[in-house]
Amino acid sequence: MNQIHPTAVIDPKAEVHPTVEVGPYAVVGPRVKLAEGVILKAHAFVTGHTSVGPYTRIFPFASIGGEPQDQKYRGEPTRLVIGARNTIREYVTMHAGTRSGGGVTTVGDDNLFMVASHVAHDCQVGNHVIMANQASFGGHVTIEDHAVLGGLCGIHQFVRVGESAMVAGMSGAGQDVPPFTIVQGNHARVLAVNVVNLERRGFSRERIQKVDRAFRILFRSGLRPRDAFAKIREELADSPDAEHLVAFLEKSERGFCRVR
Repeated sequence: MNQIHPTAVIDPKAEVHPTVEVGPYAVVGPRVKLAEGVILKAHAFVTGHTSVGPYTRIFPFASIGGEPQDQKYRGEPTRLVIGARNTIREYVTMHAGTRSGGGVTTVGDDNLFMVASHVAHDCQVGNHVIMANQASFGGHVTIEDHAVLGGLCGIHQFVRVGESAMVAGMSGAGQDVPPFTIVQGNHARVLAVNVVNLERRGFSRERIQKVDRAFRILFRSGLRPRDAFAKIREELADSPDAEHLVAFLEKSERGFCRVR
């Protein structure tokens, strides 16, 4: 049975699962879909063509599904799709996509969005991602699984952040952030392998050593990127992680962060 506070405003056209909880003064728009177990805390605001996956929690004063901050937007019915078990804290903003960007902003499963973080139009956010307080994405940003974005960091539009990468607090990334690395500064530079993240994910020592070896070939050998890619593939042919690192960087359109 719905647990809807009497002061909440829910449009009759919204699709609300019977198990949803909605707190005082929360607002749900007519094209919103709330799946099983979703919890909207007091004053949460969900609007637009937005679907929220099972057991996601949205905290007070979050604004979810609003129009994109794009001057080309003309009211097209673009969407925001949020997966399961996300935690969306106070004052977080997430915007719908734009026609030119594919029409949809997507957020995966099991992510944590801390206070006042921002997911812009047409972003693609993976699973198990952490955005710390006031971290912000420009439009069309892609974030791979298990990435960590430090407080007050900024990710430029069209930049990609790789799997298990960490962008340090107050950093600015204007180029792609390689998987498995830690970057810091403005403009962000690569510091090291993100060993702590990999250990927490349960990577074996051998697996981490292969990532580290690929990192050293790429950033410490003095080889040009294409030569480093070839050497990594030759030396670490049995490492899916090394292949992912190379394949990610080969697709870079803005270039990628380098070492200091």
